[in-house]
Amino acid sequence: MSLDPSFVGRTYPPTAPYQVGREKIREFAAAIGATDPAHHDPEAARALGHPDVVAPPTFPVVVTMAASRQIIEDPALGVDYSRVVHGDQRFAYTRPVVAGDELVCVNTIEEISNRGGHGFLTTRTDVRNAAGEPVVAVWSKIVVRGEA
Repeated sequence: MSLDPSFVGRTYPPTAPYQVGREKIREFAAAIGATDPAHHDPEAARALGHPDVVAPPTFPVVVTMAASRQIIEDPALGVDYSRVVHGDQRFAYTRPVVAGDELVCVNTIEEISNRGGHGFLTTRTDVRNAAGEPVVAVWSKIVVRGEA
């Protein structure tokens, strides 16, 4: 089943706020081998001008992957997640993510194409804090493999 290109431009409702915890940042940093003290030690982060530990640059994946369920589980779009391969990920930061942030995501479908029996889906997730200020925009491309 090919992806419906009429979904391009569709924006989904904002997600519930995600509370960024200090321990979650430390666990993520440890999992990816990020050893910068600012990811682990509040004092090291404050010495750099941050209010608390700073998340590694790819940390928003924790929040945006959960938010992307809105798109993946939209039955009208027709994504068979068992056939999905991750294609690309990009981040454009306004400011770093820090412990204590409350983040809200808004997903938009930016591009859909079908080539060689495969569907290509690019989404943008705008991540803002509880006050509505931009934090980071995250683009993700997935490939939905065809059955042939």
